[in-house]
Amino acid sequence: MGETAAFLHALRFMTILPVADSESLEPDWLVRASRYFPAAGIVVGAVSALTLVVASHFWSGFVPAILAVAASALLTGALHEDGLADTADGFGGGRTRDSRLAIMKDSRIGTYGALALGLTLLLRIGALALLAPWSAAAALLATHAGARAATTLAMNALPYAGDTSTTRITYSDAALDRSGLLIVLLVTFAAMLPILVKSPSAWFSGAVLASACAFAMVAPARRLIGGYTGDVLGAIEQMFEVGFLLGAAAAR
Repeated sequence: MGETAAFLHALRFMTILPVADSESLEPDWLVRASRYFPAAGIVVGAVSALTLVVASHFWSGFVPAILAVAASALLTGALHEDGLADTADGFGGGRTRDSRLAIMKDSRIGTYGALALGLTLLLRIGALALLAPWSAAAALLATHAGARAATTLAMNALPYAGDTSTTRITYSDAALDRSGLLIVLLVTFAAMLPILVKSPSAWFSGAVLASACAFAMVAPARRLIGGYTGDVLGAIEQMFEVGFLLGAAAAR
């Protein structure tokens, strides 16, 4: 798989865009594609940012922020929101490792999942609404790339905790080599340059709070189920978004 193909597969995995044929994939396609998760995040962040800037010409207050968050959810097929809801239900309702994993596989949403979705949506929208349009656009670009980088790093730092015999995607042996990790860092840094130049304090507070929020999901995942699953990766992505936007808004 070439680098272009790896990026297209990352885009196909992370969004609903009709790119990259999924037939006859190599067993390690996900590992190779994961180095471009932040690049796929840039695409999602750019669409969300453009939506917010355009909407800001017609409305003020919460409307542009709501439309921006809706645009990202539509483009990703609510992939990460679904993972957050499943993870919240599993971690909140399960009493053993196996029961938590079983709950996470259930497509129905429970009380913990509904609360997690509602609170994170409100926090993301509220934080965006506090920022000026172009500052919010820069924050969206940074947070969507950074959140996908966080999922890639989690895949490299944690063992896969799910049942590999029942998943359609091979998550095991997901470690990237040095060149792969370098691509992740460089792409993420490029996406964060606009907000870093515009407001270093917003970038710093956003990065610190986002890292703390992402770790707040990584730590219980290791303790409660022994690693990560696809749902946990979605939850880490959402927690990073919440943390970065809140941090950026706090430093506005």
